[in-house]
Amino acid sequence: MDVLVLGAGGHGQVVADVLLCMHRAGDNIRILGFLDDDPRLVGGHCLELPIFGSIDSVTRIAHDAVIIGVGDNAARQRIYQAMKQLGERFAKAVHPKSVIASNVCIGEGTVICAGVVVNTGTTIGANSILNTACTVDHHNWIGNHVHIAPGAHLGGDVSVGDGVLVGIGAVVLPQRRIGEWAVIGAGAVVTKDVPPGTKVIGTPARPYP
Repeated sequence: MDVLVLGAGGHGQVVADVLLCMHRAGDNIRILGFLDDDPRLVGGHCLELPIFGSIDSVTRIAHDAVIIGVGDNAARQRIYQAMKQLGERFAKAVHPKSVIASNVCIGEGTVICAGVVVNTGTTIGANSILNTACTVDHHNWIGNHVHIAPGAHLGGDVSVGDGVLVGIGAVVLPQRRIGEWAVIGAGAVVTKDVPPGTKVIGTPARPYP
């Protein structure tokens, strides 16, 4: 499967590296290169892979699938919706050094980085990021366009709505519910449910500002 990575910034390069690791581990996946809307990058290379042009040039390059390498959840959602309208197929990127239970469901376009652990019974939506060394325990439900940042930890039976950001090193206690597009600050400890669109920080987590 020939894949284009949409976004050549820091997270896009992480996504590309995950795909390269999958290829070296025997997966039938090949990265063609990047597309990026920064004109300063076009014509250059990242990870020895070409940056062909802007994202809207996707239809002019032969490929089998795309994957979005943009960390911001809202921007990633917009690109995802635009690609869906074009009828694009989405690759998944699952690092060979992650540990994923056999019955975990992973949505299209989702990226799972090195050191991630996802336990049994969990469902992960489309176009989400499980970043470096985060852990997702049993029977979690994670929506679309979510970012679980490096080193964050979710207990069992946690529900995470669409567009949520769980910050670096945050902890979510078992059976908590996090509403759509909420933000959990870095290092926060979530002991109570978080309403949609709410930003929380601290230990225990509380609304901010």
